Order: sequence, then C-alpha cells, then structure tokens
Amino acid sequence: MPAKIRLQRHGKKSYAFYHIVIADGRAPRDGKFIEKIGTYNPNTNPATIDLNFDSALTWVNNGAQPTDTVRAILSYKGVLYKKHLLGGVAKGALTEEQANEKFAKWLDNKNSEVDAKKSKLNDAKKSVEQNRMAAEAAVKAAKAKAIEAKNAPVVEEAPAEEVAEEAAPVADEAPVAEVAAPAAEEAAPVAEAPAAEGEAPAAE
Repeated sequence: MPAKIRLQRHGKKSYAFYHIVIADGRAPRDGKFIEKIGTYNPNTNPATIDLNFDSALTWVNNGAQPTDTVRAILSYKGVLYKKHLLGGVAKGALTEEQANEKFAKWLDNKNSEVDAKKSKLNDAKKSVEQNRMAAEAAVKAAKAKAIEAKNAPVVEEAPAEEVAEEAAPVADEAPVAEVAAPAAEEAAPVAEAPAAEGEAPAAE
C-alpha cells in the first residue's frame, strides 16, 4: 500500500493542531509515521502552515497520496503546482527556467493575496476595537452625567404666602386710578360756573 500524507492530531480539546506526516496507509491515525514534514494550525486566521516544501514535493513525486485536507494544504503552498510544472519540463513543454519563472510569479501573487487578507483582518480588528472604545466612552459619559445630576444641589422654591404678598402691592395700585377719575369730574363744573354767571347780565 502506498504511503499517505495525512494529518496527525495534537493539542487539547477544542484547540487542536496537527502534524503533517508521511505514514503507512495501514497505520492508525495517531500511530507511527515515517517522516514529519510540517505542521498545520487552523486556530489562527489565516491558518498557520509550516511545511518542508522540498520534502513534500519529493514524496508527492514518489507517489505518496495526500488526504483531502492535506491536498488543499499542498495546493495552497504551491507543491501541486510545482509538480505540474516539473511534469511539463519532463515532457519538454517547458524549460526549467520558464518553470521556475512561472512558479516565482505564482508565489508572488499568492504572498500578495495573503498579505492583503492579513491587512484586511487587522483593519477590521482595529475598527472593532475603536467601536468598542467609543461605546465604553459613551457609557462612562452617561454614568458621569447621572452622578452629576444626582449630586446637584436642590433649588428651594419660595412659599406660596410670600408669592401672594409680593403680588399684593400690584393689585393695590388699581384704586388710585379710580380715585383720580372722580376728582377730574368734580373739577369740571367748577370751571363752567363763572361762564354761566357772566352770560346772565348780557341777556338783561
């Protein structure tokens, strides 16, 4: 039975990480292995993969069969693409320099994508942190305002009797105008009396 490239579980419950190993296909999952070629930690974002590229490529070229998860890892790291290019070189479709140039270009693009993803994740993390700090500041401001309102001195209102006494003099001013009006009416007949006496001799 050909050798298999598979994951060997390590770590604790709910926080597992894996060794990438070359093992006999009949061996148990966590049993003996032929060679360890890397590690895989899915608990980080993006996942952390440490792979011995040359060893992995050698085993793949020698017919070792990767499991589905390991195949995705090898594809992500470019092992399968490198195998494809070497196959083209062996068939004469490509020169070795062309194959190396294509692989270098692919590797640069892959690294750019990974860096962009890391940058995006960092920006998202900073944004979440800023929103959290703003929310905490708003809560602190609300608490401070509530404490200030609670400790503010209470303004005492004037008793109703004092308010009535202050309003009373304003009401007393009205009779003064009423008294002045009759005085003016009484003065009018006094001024008309001499005019009537002067007219009587003229009629005679």
